[in-house]
Amino acid sequence: MITYPVEQGISTAASQQTDASRAAAELADALQHEHLGFVLFFCSAEYDLAALAGALESRFPATPLSGCTTAGEITPAGYDRGSIVAIGFDRRLFAIETALIDDLEHFELADAQPLVDTLLERCRQQAIAPINEHSFALTLLDGLSSREEQVLATLDAALGRIPSFGGSAGDDNHLSHTHVYTAGCFYTRAAVVVMINTRLPFEVFSTHHLIPLAHKLVVTEADREQRRVVELNGLPAAQVYAALVGVAPEQLSAAVFARHPLAVRIGGQHYVRSIQGVNSDSSLSFYCAVENGIVLTAMQPTPLLDDLKVMLNGVSARLGAPSMIIGCDCFLRRMELEALGHVDQASQLLRQAGVVGFNTYGEQHHGMHVNQTFTGWRLDLFQLTTTPEATDRAAATDVAALRKRTAACVKCAKH
Repeated sequence: MITYPVEQGISTAASQQTDASRAAAELADALQHEHLGFVLFFCSAEYDLAALAGALESRFPATPLSGCTTAGEITPAGYDRGSIVAIGFDRRLFAIETALIDDLEHFELADAQPLVDTLLERCRQQAIAPINEHSFALTLLDGLSSREEQVLATLDAALGRIPSFGGSAGDDNHLSHTHVYTAGCFYTRAAVVVMINTRLPFEVFSTHHLIPLAHKLVVTEADREQRRVVELNGLPAAQVYAALVGVAPEQLSAAVFARHPLAVRIGGQHYVRSIQGVNSDSSLSFYCAVENGIVLTAMQPTPLLDDLKVMLNGVSARLGAPSMIIGCDCFLRRMELEALGHVDQASQLLRQAGVVGFNTYGEQHHGMHVNQTFTGWRLDLFQLTTTPEATDRAAATDVAALRKRTAACVKCAKH
């Protein structure tokens, strides 16, 4: 077990126990305290999920939990597999409410607006911080549902100015069954929305290490519902893509897709559309939405470690230290690091920056579903260098002083 408490506001822990009961026990030993208000976790899909659900609810009987399965975990020590990592939030600094979307197929704005309004109102009632300026939404979706774009766009419309980020659940690269968790159960073909309101400064961000090339491919035939491209430039998709990257069609693999992604340009930005696999009819299946007529740009990776370092340093420079980051890191980025033998170096950078999170089957940023990014939420913990009680006392003192100044001004105005 690895545990890294940060004062009394946030604590993180990870367990490599493969037995669900033992793993849940280790997390509870590390995270439980009298002010624990919420636990967010990311776990390997190799666990007996029914047993894990029961064990977590037993060990955290009075604490709401949400989470999802992963394609790899980011623990306080860096990248891991076959483990569970969790974050505990102090209710004195965070108001957190959750909602389950269990019908992704028919989720519309008429459903999203009351869902968001209810979450915000429940957070507002806890009186932690002003809602509009101090709240954000974390979204966790079934990574194999093929409904991310529609659900995220709908939620984004309902959220308005409230920022959002998140990740699509994985299953250790099996591409078979992915799960999200809330209210004591793991669900498939579902999503969990976690609304977080806090008095502490935060930032939602996203980065990738890819640059556009001159090569363009037009999708001339696609199955939008299945996220499948049948033809590129009027020819079989796999044949055209293989020629572009310089391999035979039969040599196409996950490693090739990770090194040679494609992207769609929207509003001057390139959003990656990663390829999932080759089908028997020479079509290509994608992790993100594709449709007839879109233009795909070939992308070239730059050194991933350099980009990761620049991103983490930039986030720290903007908000200062100490910090904590919840990271949603595409599993294709991790595959690239593994192929290059750079996992240990990346783990060191993540560890130094206080990153915990998971490897995803897709990332979510302000209503967009993307691939091959590192997307996250960075929290400034400078107020946690004192205890929450001290912070509350300081806030009460400020309010008392303000009232005193106001009374004096009113008295002066009368004379």
